[in-house]
Amino acid sequence: MHLAYPAVLAVLLFCVGLYGVLARRNAILVLMSVELMLNAVNLNLVAFDVWLRDTLHSGQALTLFTIAIAAAEIGIGLAIVLAVYRNRGTSAVDDLRDTAELPDGDDGDDDLDGAALDEPEPAPDKAAQQPPTSQQSQKAEATA
Repeated sequence: MHLAYPAVLAVLLFCVGLYGVLARRNAILVLMSVELMLNAVNLNLVAFDVWLRDTLHSGQALTLFTIAIAAAEIGIGLAIVLAVYRNRGTSAVDDLRDTAELPDGDDGDDDLDGAALDEPEPAPDKAAQQPPTSQQSQKAEATA
């Protein structure tokens, strides 16, 4: 068996996965692209294991570990994407930049120096200060 055929296929798979990670905006498609890259690595591990005629089959053993890690990564990744989608309403990676933490030196507000924000509550508007009976009478007059 020639080593070039699986190596070229692995390179193509890895390049497609890398393009998917860099170009896609949907988090699920990014996770799928990472899986493509891991499968390219698995293909190389098995191909080199067969080519070297390893009696311990260490390439195949490492492939099994890689598959197990990839399954755990997909499970955790999909759980995170589902939680973000439920909270934000989108799974687009570009729309999630505001969820990132700020660097240690930058807290977003220079004059507070890391103090908690204690903003005063806005004054309620006059419509909210009316007693409920006047609101009910206004509704009654509007329907009459």
